Amino acid sequence: MRLSRIVEMNLGFLGIQFSFGLQQANMGPIYRYLGADEASLPLLWLAGPVTGLLVQPIVGAMSDRTVSTWGRRTPYFLLGAILCSIGLLAMPYSPTLWFAASLLWMLDAANNITMEPYRAYVSDRLAERQRTVGFLTQSAFTGLAQTLSYLAPSLLVWWGADADLVDANGIPDITRIAFLIGAVVSLSTILWSVLRVRELPLSAAQVAHMQAQPLSLRTALRDFAAAVRDMPVPMRQLALSMAFQWFAMFAYWQYIAFALARSLFDTADPASPAFRQAVLLAGQAGALYNAVACFAAFAMMPFSRRIGLRNLHALSVALSGMAMIALPQARDTATLFLLMIGIGIGWASMMGNPYVLLSGAIPPERTGIYMGIFNMFIVLPMLAETLVVPLVYRPLLGGDPRNLIVMAGVMMLCAGVATLLVRVTRQDIVNSPDLP
Repeated sequence: MRLSRIVEMNLGFLGIQFSFGLQQANMGPIYRYLGADEASLPLLWLAGPVTGLLVQPIVGAMSDRTVSTWGRRTPYFLLGAILCSIGLLAMPYSPTLWFAASLLWMLDAANNITMEPYRAYVSDRLAERQRTVGFLTQSAFTGLAQTLSYLAPSLLVWWGADADLVDANGIPDITRIAFLIGAVVSLSTILWSVLRVRELPLSAAQVAHMQAQPLSLRTALRDFAAAVRDMPVPMRQLALSMAFQWFAMFAYWQYIAFALARSLFDTADPASPAFRQAVLLAGQAGALYNAVACFAAFAMMPFSRRIGLRNLHALSVALSGMAMIALPQARDTATLFLLMIGIGIGWASMMGNPYVLLSGAIPPERTGIYMGIFNMFIVLPMLAETLVVPLVYRPLLGGDPRNLIVMAGVMMLCAGVATLLVRVTRQDIVNSPDLP
């Protein structure tokens, strides 16, 4: 497939990740504007890991067996995109804390309905030698989308919007406009991808095999159990690395704005103009590390053959960890932005390289369900983070978000070490990212 077509088929990932970026940058501040306690914030983020844990493996298994005029994966893209757009439109108008938390459940469920079938679609559609390009293109679109979503409120301020114009609940107007833009981007990009690069038609033998065991929740659960039992060894070995890195990133997203508010603005008051400036700065820093990820994803392609994907991923997440450990010591924006380079390199690798390592180890006919199970390696550590951090935030971390960022950095270093324990797969040896 031509590179331009690979880009088109991954454009929908820009919309999915724009939505995720808005959540990462704004849900913590939105919860604080609505009166949430800082130590209890992770509990309000339970929607992401729980819906990911329940929805993605089942939807992945169902998409492997779906037979429709639109294909196996496309119905899930479209349903998820519509629900996601509705959630984005409503979120910044939340009148209460419980309302915002409920909308996040809907929004995360919609994104999860779309996510794993989308990754399976890319794996279905590309020859094995082009999967590195396909998944790293997804990583690049993740960087671009989240750069734009993190930066959206700051862009509005630079174009003349008032950062201190807020509604009765304290939610800034610039946040509402950013979520409106996200709703449009999410739906339009997914529609472009699925209409421009259609799924490959199923063969008569594939259709007969699926119809012999009709799609149902029971067959999906049975397939899930069988897939866990037969899980390839490299996939099992990736679990520890994934646990450390995703615990760390989830904590980072939740608390980075609060850490910067203390270290650079000397405030913890969510109603203060200084706090809103810290939120904008956190968005700018997030935009920078995602921009770095966008370019780093492509820069990693030649390095993946030279040093191997496993070693490349271990080095990348270790760089991210060192940047997080140093971040609370930053006393100016120049130092902060320099550290974002390390975090961006780690983020680029997290969003692409583990999936390349996985794709060559799993049978093609079970791609959907294994992508869903692999997502459990992401959501289970996120779930653990939401339960552990409220318990340790004040007793062990002194109620200071800067200490939590340091802890996240240490866990990223642990993820790098754990990655080196993964058995080398054939992608590490022969699957170079040949550009078409």
